[in-house]
Amino acid sequence: MNWELLLWLLALCGLLLLVVQLLRFLRADGDLTLLWAEWQGRRPENGNLKEKDILVLPLDLTDTGSHEAATEAVLQEFGRIDILVNNGGISQRSLCVDTSLDVYRKLIELNYLGTVSLTKCVLPHMIERKQGKIVTVNSILGIISAPLSTGYCASKHALRGFFNGLRTELAAYPGIIVSNICPGPVQSNIVENSLAGEVTKTIGNNGDQSHKMTTSRCVRLMLISMANDLKEVWISQQPFLLVTYLWQYMPTWAWWITSKMGKKRIENFKSGVDADSSYFKIFKTKRD
Repeated sequence: MNWELLLWLLALCGLLLLVVQLLRFLRADGDLTLLWAEWQGRRPENGNLKEKDILVLPLDLTDTGSHEAATEAVLQEFGRIDILVNNGGISQRSLCVDTSLDVYRKLIELNYLGTVSLTKCVLPHMIERKQGKIVTVNSILGIISAPLSTGYCASKHALRGFFNGLRTELAAYPGIIVSNICPGPVQSNIVENSLAGEVTKTIGNNGDQSHKMTTSRCVRLMLISMANDLKEVWISQQPFLLVTYLWQYMPTWAWWITSKMGKKRIENFKSGVDADSSYFKIFKTKRD
């Protein structure tokens, strides 16, 4: 056997595999662990809910005094809480210099403290049963940072720190899963309802949403992450997925790229278009 030829073939196979993975990554809409789980992991179960299985409780996350009563109402109705999905919050579209302190206070009270309060109400029940899932819909901006969202970023970074710390405290309870789900831009009303410098003022306009990930695709990937008990997932199209990887593993490069992207984000905002729209168009053009 020609060992030199064999080594060259192995090296070529390794190079081809690397190229294939790179091409897959350029078209990815989730982190590699999540996409592997979508391919080889457990599938979300199809529900068969009936009217008796549904209880709607209006809830104000900022009214923390009401959270315990809401938790008790759920326990009285169903007897247990298997999963808590923290998905309440509000975003921001304003420069720091133009933003009142009340906006920052509301973002922390709603996005962070409200979520922490509700989690603390449910947690003792899960500890008693030694099982349960706490899933928090965070954001890519809980990992990276971007202009026009300083308060929003701060609240989401705080959430990530809290739940990562909580996960370590629950090491003695392996049946309790703590998951952070971090979506990027998704088609929704989040931009329309974003705070615009004052707590009484919102953007009021969604702009063009067609370039963003569809809501159904985001939900599908969220369900896959829950079914496979993933601790943290990143759900985003390019180029934000790539930037997130850079922030995690190559922060110096990430700072440089983010500063360039940030200038364009501010320009878009001041021009009255969606702050992130041009990134998708540029990346799609280069990729195609």
